[in-house]
Amino acid sequence: MEKLQRVLRGQDDEEQGLTAQVLDASTVSFNTRLKWFAICFLSGIFFSILGTGLLRLSGGIKLFAVFYTFGNIVALASTYFLMGPVKQLKKIFETTRLLATIIMHLCFVLTLCAALWWQKKGLAVLFCILQV
Repeated sequence: MEKLQRVLRGQDDEEQGLTAQVLDASTVSFNTRLKWFAICFLSGIFFSILGTGLLRLSGGIKLFAVFYTFGNIVALASTYFLMGPVKQLKKIFETTRLLATIIMHLCFVLTLCAALWWQKKGLAVLFCILQV
């Protein structure tokens, strides 16, 4: 509808700048953002719980670390749908949140290293706790 109104007012897409055209093309309604947020967040919780359940299996520390970390990353990524990726990235890298962001991302990597390469179950669980 907006495109029709612009054409009727005599404003073609060619008159708009490239940035305005990209923003018009990437605009998503709040309901759609909310739906995808819920889908990602619930998927993240599902994978984290699945990883916790796999911990009980023999040698399940590798699966636990992968699924639990993946679940946390997906749940964290769900916030990108609410605020938009650029705005969310700017917020998490503000000076007040920078230390927490670095620690959290470092814990993601260290959890996988402890479980997959170092084979240290206690260390992997510790890094999973620190992820939260």
